[in-house]
Amino acid sequence: MADPETAEDLLFKQQRKEKKDLQAKIQSMKNAVPKNDKKRRKQLAEDIAKLEAELSEKHEEELKQLNSSVLGDKADDLADGVQSLDLDADDPQPCKQRPSKAQKRRDKKAALEKERENRIAEAEVENLQGSRHLENQKLSQILGGKQLQIREIMSDGHCLYRAVEDQLLRRGCTLGLAELRSQTAQHMRSHAEEFLPFLTNPTSGDMFTPEEFEKYCSEVADTAAWGGQLELRALTQVLKIPIEVIQAESPTIVIGEEYRELPITLVYMRHAYGLGEHYNSVEPLKEEET
Repeated sequence: MADPETAEDLLFKQQRKEKKDLQAKIQSMKNAVPKNDKKRRKQLAEDIAKLEAELSEKHEEELKQLNSSVLGDKADDLADGVQSLDLDADDPQPCKQRPSKAQKRRDKKAALEKERENRIAEAEVENLQGSRHLENQKLSQILGGKQLQIREIMSDGHCLYRAVEDQLLRRGCTLGLAELRSQTAQHMRSHAEEFLPFLTNPTSGDMFTPEEFEKYCSEVADTAAWGGQLELRALTQVLKIPIEVIQAESPTIVIGEEYRELPITLVYMRHAYGLGEHYNSVEPLKEEET
């Protein structure tokens, strides 16, 4: 027969459920915001961080209250034990030896370690069934058919440009991150009629004004603003090279098919990091070491 669940077990179970519910809510929030809407995605990141911080603070407070309750129970037990002592020397009663403070500390440490191991095991199972793991499996299959594998790119807002930079370097071109951003922004400014209709104010829903469009281009050039479809289009036109984007959940797309150069290949990952979207580069598939 299974041991009855303690108050600590019930609290951990409740907190795990609340974390899963929050992750589902966050995913729903992400899906509701267009990838090319930088302002709303920035606000989304702040909202998500706030939600996660509030839940973490709530869980910490619950643990403090639980520990206070446990300590109170132990104090009551100690008082009961003192009152039950028979101090009559003529009729001594056998006394059950209580665990020492050191033993209690060891028991508590062992219980916490066991809980930590259980959490790690649950996280590993969840990861194996989660979106990130499934996405990696699909991408490995697609890339394996092309004799390619993922080459990891830093997740710092520059991932699109760093992935393109990596691909160009393999062709002997040393065009760097700063130049790629600068030329992308300048090309968008010079061809505003091609890019402006796809940019809207997140509050009003109206198309960007010239001032808002100029600010957007400045962010492309001078900040770590994340790049998406518009920047990919601008990059192909700047480089005169097609860009092939492999993704797990949708067919591979090629931007800039009008150019005859061999495409450079990027991998688009929807579930790679906290906010999801991320670009990686690729490299030739390496044989697994025995």
